[in-house]
Parts: sequence; structure tokens; C-alpha cells
Amino acid sequence: MGIKRYTADADNTITNAYKSNLTTRGTGSNMGLSDSMEVFRIYGQQDSGSSELSRILVQFPVSEISTDRTNGVLPPSGSVSFYLRLFNAKHPFTLPRNYDMIVSTISRAWNEGTGLDMENYSDSGSSNWNAASSASSGVTAWSTAGGDYEAEPRFTASFVDGTEDIELNVSDAVERWIVGSRTNYGFGVRMENETAFSSSYTKKFFARESEFFFSRPVIEARWDSSTRDDRGNFFFSSSLATSEDNLNTLYLYNNVRGRLRNIPDVGTGSIYVSVYSGSADNSAPSGSRIVKVQDGTHVITGNPYVVTGGYVSTGIYSASFALTAAANPLTTAFDVWHSGTTQYNTSSFTPKKLDASAYNPYSKYVINITNLRDRYYRNETAQFRLYTRNKDWTPTIYVKASSVPENLIIDSGSFKIVRLVDNFEVIPFGTGSENHTQLSFDNSGSYFDLDMTLLQADYAYGVKFAFYDDGAQSWNEYPDIFKFRVEE
Repeated sequence: MGIKRYTADADNTITNAYKSNLTTRGTGSNMGLSDSMEVFRIYGQQDSGSSELSRILVQFPVSEISTDRTNGVLPPSGSVSFYLRLFNAKHPFTLPRNYDMIVSTISRAWNEGTGLDMENYSDSGSSNWNAASSASSGVTAWSTAGGDYEAEPRFTASFVDGTEDIELNVSDAVERWIVGSRTNYGFGVRMENETAFSSSYTKKFFARESEFFFSRPVIEARWDSSTRDDRGNFFFSSSLATSEDNLNTLYLYNNVRGRLRNIPDVGTGSIYVSVYSGSADNSAPSGSRIVKVQDGTHVITGNPYVVTGGYVSTGIYSASFALTAAANPLTTAFDVWHSGTTQYNTSSFTPKKLDASAYNPYSKYVINITNLRDRYYRNETAQFRLYTRNKDWTPTIYVKASSVPENLIIDSGSFKIVRLVDNFEVIPFGTGSENHTQLSFDNSGSYFDLDMTLLQADYAYGVKFAFYDDGAQSWNEYPDIFKFRVEE
């Protein structure tokens, strides 16, 4: 799965609001350990022209993100999106409607502080409206009261009824922090038009000290991590399909003592594939190499015998090519992975012919997770394997069923995770531009990996699936739910 969350490591609410006496402003107040954060604009409370503001400061462990990028946990820049997620906290006060908030990167270091009082502003010290930090050793003032912010990048979050969460693509800022072109001091969140002659009252979000695990502020990385291995779903090239659809991708998984490892002589470079027909009993490759479609990228012009493959991730390589059917199409083909004269692996696949249909197909499926366990632990990443067959499949019956249903490979499938106690969507379907919950597939069927650190221990969860129906041009969610529990 292509999702990872990084919880905030510092946050605070700063304000210049009047205290209850409506005489003294709480500019020195600190709320760094409060379980919620607050943004507001209040006009005319102290007198007809008074203005009171509140802003949020929130910072994230970008060093962890950078380490994950270096270690290959996260893909390169351009292949992953980073989202700022702040979650609405309900409160009994007036809620603003139809407004925007500005999210800007902060331009200097600040200290979180240990204040808690968000009502009377009685706690002081560390970061506040006037100071980025405050301690017995002295005060470091903001250049401008209310915090110092960079002009760009700058993001806008829009609210209609006021109860919405913030979910903003802040990849521009995070990528700058990762490469070090900017220093990570986090984000500042404030009302867009703070000088308006009107009130926006108060909007609250949960802070990192919140007891609610899934409501703490996070940077969420999303990317399409699916592996689409066509070994079990390989089609001959056809005039019915586009050149892109005629491409098939095969994968090589280099497992060494149970762990994926790069091939030493290949590393992250190119690897090559030659395809052969089989011997008389289809037990081994035989004869000359088969000619592939020369597309100039995967099979270069002038050498139709060799496919140029490449590195996917640690220990995983792939090669894409189109294969034309002969007058007597192959029943089995053998792919030989090599570099120079060194052969690394020989595997096989069964190409199929692509046929058109006289009707618009609509399929319903029976699905099951074949390796589902009752419980998992938060320190593991588990793989879930799917079995899928057509719902209307009926075997040929003589004395007993004479066939076994095929485990169908679904080209476009997605999963979501819900907490069973309240049906809360912990990981919604990711069927947008990132496809971060897209199912992988290989010769054995569909599967996905789930990092259990995303889930809170001592709760039961359920997995649900949706498959894309090309005929209806929509995603169909299935009612089946597969349950498991997570423990520490």
C-alpha cells in the first residue's frame, strides 16, 4: 500500500485575544500541550473597532520523511504526494461558515511550550503571539507579532459548513524541506482575511496531544505502490487494443534467504529479458529467441530479441513488452532474465488471445482473503491475498464437479480499512490521482500490503473492497467485510 503518516512533533495556538476582563490581551499565552488547536477572528468584542485573532503553529518530523526517502520506503520526488491533514474538533461555540484559511510555511524556529489554558490564557512562556520562544534565559521575538511566515509556498483550505477537516496537498513545501532548500519550521494556519470588519468566530482542530489516535495532525504520504505483474494475465498483441494496452509487464523477485535483495551485478541498473518457446513437453525453453514488437523503448529498433527491463524497488525488477501471436500461438512461453552472458532466472507464462465481445460485460465477483489471520501486531507489515471468482460461475457436473474456478485477476481494485466499533474509515478508498490503495496482482491473484503502525492497537478492523467496472465507468463497492484485530 502506498500510504504512510507522520504525526506532528510540535503544535501550539497563539493569540492576541483579550482576556476575560476585556482589557488585557493574552499575547504572552501558550497552549502547546492542549489537546486542541484553535483559529478565530473576532471583531468588535472589546469596542467597535477591536480585532482579536488566533493562529495555529504545527511542525512535523521531516527528518523521518527524509530517512524513509533515502531507505526506499518513499518513492522519489514526483511519484509521491504529501497531504497536511488537520481534523475538526467539535465544540459548543459559534462555528464560522463559508470561509478560507491560509496555510503558510513558518520562517523561523519556535518552541512548542507546555501551556494548556485556552479559555483564560493564564499559561505563558515559549512560543506565543509575540515570541517564537520564551524562557528564563530570554525571549526570542517574532519579527512580526503573530509569527513569521514565508511568502511561498502558500496553500488555501476552503470551508463551507465549517465542520470540514483540512486536507491539503503540501508536496511543494515538504519536498523543499527534504532536499534542504528550505528549513522545516512547520506550518502556520490562520484566517484568510484577518482585517475584515466581521467575526469568523472559532474553528478547532485536534492537536497531537489528543486522546483520539486518528485525529492527531499528520503529514500523509500517498503514492501508487501497486505491482501489476501480468504473468498470469498476459495477452498477445492485438489490433483491438492500443499500443499501451498491448504492453505486458513481467516481474522478477530476487529473494535471498527470505529477504528481497538487489542482484549485485545489476543493482539499480538495467536487466534484460529474452523470450523462448517451450520444448516438446513445455518443461524448458527451446529454440531461438522469439521476436518481440519493437517499440523503441522497451524493445529497441534493430534488436527485437531482447527486452530492456529495469529496477522497481529493492530486489524487484520488471520488463514490459508486446508479443505478436503466430499462426499457431504459443501455449507456454519462457522468459529468461540475464545481463550479458549471465542468466539470473527462467520463468514461464501462458499468453492469451484478446477477443472482442458481442455484449457489454458486467461482472460480479465472489471474494475472499485466503490468508486472513484473527490478529496482527503493530510492528508488522502484513500481506493480504485475495481469491476472486465470477459470482455466476457454475462447474460442469457429472458425478462430481469436474473443474476448479479460476482465481481471477482484477485489473483495477482498491481496498479500505474501517474500525468496527464505530465504522470509522481509517483508510478510505484511494481511487483518485494517487491510487494509494490500489491492489497489486501477480500470477497468484490480487494482494495488498498493510503497515499496521497506521492502526491503533486493541481495536478490531475490517477490510472492504471495490472493483472498477469499465462498462459502467464506476467503482463498485462490495458488501463483504473481512475482520481482524490489532494488538501492541
